[in-house]
Amino acid sequence: MPTTEITSIDGSITPTPEARIPSADDGLYRGDGAFEVVRVYGGRPFALREHLERLGRSAATLHLPYDGAALEREVDALLEAFGGGDAAMRIIVTRGGRRLVATEELPSHGDSVSLSVVTYAPSVILTGVKSISYGANMQATRLAAAGGADEALLVRPDGIVLEAPTSSIFWLSAEGPLRTPSIDTGILESITRARIVTALHVEEGEWELDDLRGAPEAFLASTTREVQPVSALDGSSLPEVPGLRTREAAKAFADAIEAELAAAHD
Repeated sequence: MPTTEITSIDGSITPTPEARIPSADDGLYRGDGAFEVVRVYGGRPFALREHLERLGRSAATLHLPYDGAALEREVDALLEAFGGGDAAMRIIVTRGGRRLVATEELPSHGDSVSLSVVTYAPSVILTGVKSISYGANMQATRLAAAGGADEALLVRPDGIVLEAPTSSIFWLSAEGPLRTPSIDTGILESITRARIVTALHVEEGEWELDDLRGAPEAFLASTTREVQPVSALDGSSLPEVPGLRTREAAKAFADAIEAELAAAHD
């Protein structure tokens, strides 16, 4: 594995600090582009096909130039150059027609995460699009951090729970079932979320914040977090960290990763 992170720009691979794109690209000027982040385990990408398909849908919605065949070749070349380590792989397509594929060190996530509610109204015309216009998401995280929490929980102005800025949320309702917001609330169609919903009995719907506030346990799920227990919401500790359903979800997702990587290897 290389000692530095590496980036492919339109097929040219360099150490990431040396990677360059022309500044006159609306991907930079206006945040006009789409992206995916893929988890790489021992040099093997997890759910790569689904990430690329979602990227294609995002590009089509945004009317971005998109050469899927070239991008796949560049992903394969970057993974070969990267070797057998663990990493995140970021894939970006910009309005200027650039294709970026980069390995990144995995972010450090603690054993649990505390959340703070941030009111957020999804943009209807970007529903389902994983756009590089992530300024609002990052600002939500900063607002939560300013209030002493680790991460934000995005909640619609009408009180309906959405997601964290880069993760899906699940919780055990006091009524009994494991719950998560449905896609039509305005959240991203998360690939990690889909694996957990498939593996476990999960109710999807529009849930008010009070339902989450009464939960004995909750967790975030994403490509880089995998499954991470929630320890507190707006300063109030959750009773079970991690709870039984959180542990079940973590095992189910780990099993899915192991099975899919083994099948891809065979």
